[in-house]
Amino acid sequence: MTNRLETLEDWAAGLLGQLELASRIKLARSIGQALRRSQQQRIIAQQNPDGNKYAPRKQRNLRGKQGRVKLKVKMFQKLRTASFLQVKGDGNSISLSFTGRVARIARVHQYGLKDRAERGASETRYERREILGFTTDEFDAIKDMLLVHLLLTNQP
Repeated sequence: MTNRLETLEDWAAGLLGQLELASRIKLARSIGQALRRSQQQRIIAQQNPDGNKYAPRKQRNLRGKQGRVKLKVKMFQKLRTASFLQVKGDGNSISLSFTGRVARIARVHQYGLKDRAERGASETRYERREILGFTTDEFDAIKDMLLVHLLLTNQP
């Protein structure tokens, strides 16, 4: 993936150098928002960037608890909202990241790290679920958005 990202960066560097700062900022924000929508759709579909499904949750006994029984809920429902999945774009870069306490949860799942499910619980290794990542369609969409933006800004 890093090779494709470096290739895209090298290809776009010359083209972006021709744009003024205000135009680059506008382009960065629109690409960032498109990437966030794409990542959100992938999280809804519960898929890694390579197209494989997320590893399933560990089975738990929900009947042993008092109170209501939680139905099956998809993972990362709140993480994908715009309040947690932030886009920042300026004239030189675009970043898509999680904010606040959910950043730790996302990092644990992204890299398959150890964490405690709740206070006082033992450490558990979580399965790797790539929440953020690029697909080949996203690379193509970035190229297309850049070319369209260049065509629209260079018209007389």
